[in-house]
Amino acid sequence: MATDKENKISGDDSPKIGEPIPRGVVDTTATFAAVQSGADFDVQEEIGALRSELEVVRRQLANAAGAVKGGARQVARQTEGTVKLYPVSTLVTVAALAGAFAFAVAGLRTSPFRSHYDRTMDDLRELYERVRDRL
Repeated sequence: MATDKENKISGDDSPKIGEPIPRGVVDTTATFAAVQSGADFDVQEEIGALRSELEVVRRQLANAAGAVKGGARQVARQTEGTVKLYPVSTLVTVAALAGAFAFAVAGLRTSPFRSHYDRTMDDLRELYERVRDRL
């Protein structure tokens, strides 16, 4: 680590690697990090700014929730209208979707899961029957 004398000679007043940085604001335009001075820092002003930001976020959240509710209501109304206008085609569509789902589930269940043990036992049974047939 450079001594104070070496820093003065080189003209380098920047902090060195490994030196502690105090908690506070890091000034990106300067070559040092420091705690913000008390004269420029007003706690009440900061709290007020944070409260106003919080209020903006609350309003945005309320607007987004309203939009979601409105969209859900509109979809429900459209679905009701479609069912009232086209009851037979809606019933056929629902039946087709249910049938497709049933076929998909049945397709998954056609080949039951067999463990390694079950496959080995089946192979041994087949081998035993082939040997018995030879005798």
